[in-house]
Amino acid sequence: MKYGMAESKKHEIDIDGRRVALTNLDKALFPSGFTKGQVIDFYIRISNYLLPHIQSRPITLKRCPGGAQAGCFYEKDAPRHRPDWLRTFDVPRREHGVIRYVVLDDLPSLVWAANAANLEIHPFLHRVPEIDQPTSVVFDLDPGEGAGILTCARVAFLLKDALAQGGLEAWAKVSGSKGIQIYVPLNTPVTYAETQPFAKVLAERLEAEHPDLVIAAMAKAKRVNKVLIDWSQNSDFKTTVAVYSLRAGRDEPYVSMPVAWDELERAIARRNSASLYWTPDAALKRLSKVGDLFQLVLTQQQKLPALTFSAA
Repeated sequence: MKYGMAESKKHEIDIDGRRVALTNLDKALFPSGFTKGQVIDFYIRISNYLLPHIQSRPITLKRCPGGAQAGCFYEKDAPRHRPDWLRTFDVPRREHGVIRYVVLDDLPSLVWAANAANLEIHPFLHRVPEIDQPTSVVFDLDPGEGAGILTCARVAFLLKDALAQGGLEAWAKVSGSKGIQIYVPLNTPVTYAETQPFAKVLAERLEAEHPDLVIAAMAKAKRVNKVLIDWSQNSDFKTTVAVYSLRAGRDEPYVSMPVAWDELERAIARRNSASLYWTPDAALKRLSKVGDLFQLVLTQQQKLPALTFSAA
């Protein structure tokens, strides 16, 4: 189904037995002219790949009703004006009360979110109701000033090799923005109290071994020409952009996409950062050829090694 037509008035469509309201489909949400209708169409077409990765996960929305470069905001609490069939899950706040997160489990929910000008999908690493049990460890590689996505790719290989020493396999995805995320699927009983210290010590070890390239501290002033290995994402109150999510912030949308390790290797060798960015159409064409390179992240069972990596 295509929604890229010029259409501004509100109407409803039936999706899998749910009535979903659509509005302002011709409104451009990116400076390139990419419209809300095209955002909805993209999420419909990619849903078979995306939905398994966000199934039963609380979602932080990134809504951009004024467009991708005009006042986007993160929304944790489910909007008051939402359909009564939309699944939500209450998570206790650290101080008091609860945050009622949306859970985008099906296509109607995904279309509802896109119509609410939600451009980015940010799930937790856990599924409800086990909100203290992450299914993966994630390392968010964020380049500082003077570094870029190819620098992140070099650091990704350092992480891959270090993880292999502990008997762990890892999968990479480009963020669709500046960085790269490395996922270590576990899918075995584990808590954030175990995964975050593991990630922190490994990041600090790599900083000690590669001080001119890697940093594990958050201070931006120290990141020039380096890549931050953000280990703090392994937390019950932090989210990471979903695989196959659109990204806001640029003139045209890019997609957070899985990449094979040999693709990263070629990009580094050829100094070809452009090969690590996919527009929505390019992402869909790629998926039709290679399928879901992140599929094993859903099922691969691994356990954190008993050893604690030494930063010595």
